[in-house]
Amino acid sequence: MTSPRDFELNRRELVVGATAAGALTTLPKGAQAEQASMDQPVLAKVGLTVNGQRRELELDTRTSLLDAAREHLHLTGSKKGCDHGQCGACTMIVDGRRINACLTLAVMHQDSEIVTIEGLGQPGNLHPMQAAFVEHDGYQCGYCTPGQICSGVAVLAEIKAGIPSHVTADLNGPMQVTEAEIRERMSGNICRCGAYSNIVEAMTEVAGRPA
Repeated sequence: MTSPRDFELNRRELVVGATAAGALTTLPKGAQAEQASMDQPVLAKVGLTVNGQRRELELDTRTSLLDAAREHLHLTGSKKGCDHGQCGACTMIVDGRRINACLTLAVMHQDSEIVTIEGLGQPGNLHPMQAAFVEHDGYQCGYCTPGQICSGVAVLAEIKAGIPSHVTADLNGPMQVTEAEIRERMSGNICRCGAYSNIVEAMTEVAGRPA
């Protein structure tokens, strides 16, 4: 048997639905057109120098630098890990500085110089950092390794340039490549396999200090 409360709930739902439908019909035509246009991507021409080669792309303005490299340039060495800038697997070197490629839009880097793991070295002609990672087993599953290596190259460049970190003891003296400096600067690159000590050894070797 239907109770009065059942009729009350149905009546409430009917009123809500009718109100929503009425609101949609009262939208101005301009607003309706704007809503429709939002579904269409906005494209922009982007010129990048990637691993020494000039590349011209036409991209959705919402395309991240990581997706531009992986999906449009087919450079899949840089990995999509967390897609929130927390793991470092997507690290690239842009205009000499390391960045999380998942957090920046490709259109923001017009005419930038970009280096991915593919641009550092190739089989048979490895970058010193790549060779050191192999020698010291600085990787296990290998997923984060491209980001680790790109970040490692940039970290040593930072130290050489005298850019201090949170753990730098003397801001006026020469910058030292210490384990503390390496661990602090590499803290944004997560290795879920736990090969951190091996990564430190690899970077130390490249820096020219005995491991």
